[in-house]
Formats: sequence, structure tokens, C-alpha cells
Amino acid sequence: MFGRQHVLPVVTAFLARYPQIRVRLLLSDRNADLVGDHIDLAVRIGDLADSSMVATRLGRMRIVACAHPALLAKYGEPQRPRDLAALPIIRIESPMPYRGWRFKATMAEDRHVTLQPVLCVTTPESAADAARLGAGVARLLHYQAIDGLACGELTLFLQAMEPEPAPVHLLYTSRDLAPLKLRKFIDFAAPALRRALLRIAAAV
Repeated sequence: MFGRQHVLPVVTAFLARYPQIRVRLLLSDRNADLVGDHIDLAVRIGDLADSSMVATRLGRMRIVACAHPALLAKYGEPQRPRDLAALPIIRIESPMPYRGWRFKATMAEDRHVTLQPVLCVTTPESAADAARLGAGVARLLHYQAIDGLACGELTLFLQAMEPEPAPVHLLYTSRDLAPLKLRKFIDFAAPALRRALLRIAAAV
């Protein structure tokens, strides 16, 4: 979703400037093996594992809780993370084991909340759509909720208790060994993606 909304426009602008270069853009939610999958460059949202790769920091992405305003009016807006247990929950299934939702809170029972979902989906887009339809509360990256927030179909809550924002990086092999066309793209893409992240941070 981030790739479609924010990386693809950067790629198309790059190709307009350098029409002799060819790009293969792989859009996936999995963390690809750059070496094994023959990928020159990746955008990663989240903490990076230690590796021999080079990372260029682009910015940060908030992790938000959101729901349709009518659902919050029906159940009441949660004042603490533990209050989420009284609301229908939408969970995004992933290859990683579910470990609950984490928050920044003073009370231990609010820092890590394990919730039973009423709906499990396999993509963030589906979770955002379901939340916009009033099916339940979703935990999303900020950019995934922006369309719903802009049109009034989603409302953020527990903002003061959001966990630390996720770092966003460009990840690639050693810059010294990178071909010239890749270095050109890094120099072009990094500032453009930093601007995109600033626009997201300034959004609703």
C-alpha cells in the first residue's frame, strides 16, 4: 500500500527524468531477501534487523488506533487501551505470531493488550476498509488510515498512548558497490520519500 501510494509516484517521476533506465517494482508486504531475490533497493517500515545492508533513514510512521465515528459513539471512545476489550476488533493476519497491541502507558495492563477479533483480514487495505464500514477498531500505520480520516469515515483515538513511531528506511547493499543508476535513484528517491512522510505526518 505504501509502495502503491508513495513509492510508485517517485519511480514514475524518476523514469521521466531518466528514460533510459528500466525499473522493476515489487510491491509486497513481506520482507524480501534483497540478495536472494536479486533486489537492489527496498523501503522498510519498522525496526531493522542487524545485517550487512546499508540503511538510509527517511523518517517515521505513526501506529494509530482508529474506528468509524458511529462505532465510537455506540460503544464509547476508549480512554485506556484496556477499554478496547469492549469493542469489536479487526486484526490483520501476518506471517508473524500475533502478540497483541502495544501502547505507551503508565499502567502495565495498558502497555500490552491482547484482543479477540471479530474480523481477521490479510491486508491493511482490507482492515482500513472494514473500519471505514464500521466493522470494528483497526490498528494501522498512519498512511493506511489517511483516506478514511480525510473523509470523516475514521477517527483516531488513544493518540497520547500510541507506541513509538516505526522508522522508515531505504535499505540496500554497500553504496560504494552500487551501480551508478542505483545511486542516481537513491539520490532522487530519498528526499522525495522524506517529503512524502512529512506530508503524511502533517495530515489529519
